[in-house]
Amino acid sequence: MNRKIGQPTIGQHVGDGMEIVELRAFPVSVAVENGAQLAIGRAVKRDAVVVRVTTASGIVGFGESHHARSANIVANIVNTTLRDLILPCSAADISGIWAKIYEWQLRSHGLGAAVVMAMSGLDMALWDIKAKLAGLPLCQLLGGVSRPIKAYAGGVALGWQEPSALVDEIAPHAALGYKAVKLRVGDQVALDIERVAAVRKAYGDDMVIMVDANTGYSLEDVRNAMPAYEEMGVRWLEEPFAANDYRSYQAATHLGKVPLAAGENHYTRYEFARLVEDRAVTILQPDLSKVGGPSEVMRIAALGSAWRLSICPHSCITAINMAATIHLLSAIDNAGYFEADVSIGNAFREKMGQAPYQVAADGTVRSLDAPGIGIDADEAFLLAHPFIDGKNFV
Repeated sequence: MNRKIGQPTIGQHVGDGMEIVELRAFPVSVAVENGAQLAIGRAVKRDAVVVRVTTASGIVGFGESHHARSANIVANIVNTTLRDLILPCSAADISGIWAKIYEWQLRSHGLGAAVVMAMSGLDMALWDIKAKLAGLPLCQLLGGVSRPIKAYAGGVALGWQEPSALVDEIAPHAALGYKAVKLRVGDQVALDIERVAAVRKAYGDDMVIMVDANTGYSLEDVRNAMPAYEEMGVRWLEEPFAANDYRSYQAATHLGKVPLAAGENHYTRYEFARLVEDRAVTILQPDLSKVGGPSEVMRIAALGSAWRLSICPHSCITAINMAATIHLLSAIDNAGYFEADVSIGNAFREKMGQAPYQVAADGTVRSLDAPGIGIDADEAFLLAHPFIDGKNFV
């Protein structure tokens, strides 16, 4: 049969036990009481999408797709569109599966964020299977070894409260060993500065402080906030603008010396190529559950390495993403910080499977040493927490 040049094929590997016999995504939710207050409202639930892949030989891999506040939709893409595209196929052919999804879905139907998030969990699960088959922790399969990775206390929310309350919230994390913290800004600039100043005063110059505006700033806000952030030694200003507002990112580079960080809302290496070539963002933050999985983050890391840029991935939601992120940071030459989720009561981190990391006294974390990612999601937990329809914030 004739085939177009560049059209990917997927090896069947019939009889080697690597045939995928099941692909299933679980949309799950946990109700939240006294949730964090953000710019968009108060959190009332947490959502996640867990992807499970099973091979003919019985090896099971787990991955996480970002929920996009539409966990049921993202899961359905895995369970329909992606399943129809790739089955039957071999779990060993990770690059072939990625390429086929790109060829038949992303390339021909636009770079749809929902599909990229869906395929991220699939890609992660395939890497989990491959590492388990090799009997290696994922970081070793990716070319690295377990090593200390600097971590900062982040998550939802560390911000948007009275300065004294923010200082108190950080205290137990500092006591655990964290030497860095990321604060949420994007409120009124004067209030943002007041909160950062309180944390700097309380914890001194040895505490590394990052700030994250969650796309809530205008250029005028950055112009007003930058001198204070510079004076207080803020390590980076994250996502001041929307991901596609490239002009504002470029303009903001002339407003101060605090580096700009972005990437959690950019998809695939193709969008990161624009981000890098514009020379405005110097901290790259791909999310393994959003950008196309570990396969794509390794490609983005190589791109960043060529430009001497560090990779500080966005990491949240479940233990699967967190553990996989540390593995990947342990395997690249331009690893920056790991974003440690310190939000209170995250059941997807605490109860779904094994603990994804432990922070050491020097503020670092290490990859898990079990084969694969090291996290096997508890199916009983997944089934006991079905998707809850409705708003995430009120």
